[in-house]
Amino acid sequence: MPTIGWFEILIVVALAIIVLGPKDFPIMLKKVGSWIGSTKRYINNIQDEVSNISIEPDENEKKDKDEKIKDE
Repeated sequence: MPTIGWFEILIVVALAIIVLGPKDFPIMLKKVGSWIGSTKRYINNIQDEVSNISIEPDENEKKDKDEKIKDE
């Protein structure tokens, strides 16, 4: 997988400033930051749901075992 260095990032930023202009560049950065933040929250929510799904059967099995022991 290719790595992106500081020089490549500098080139992309310079091109973005030239294309968008210095006036609209901060607005674009704010939008991109908000998109990245919402994507991270979405991925974290999915990870939490998956981890809860994997935990739930274990808890149900423990409850079933406890109920069997109480019944005996």
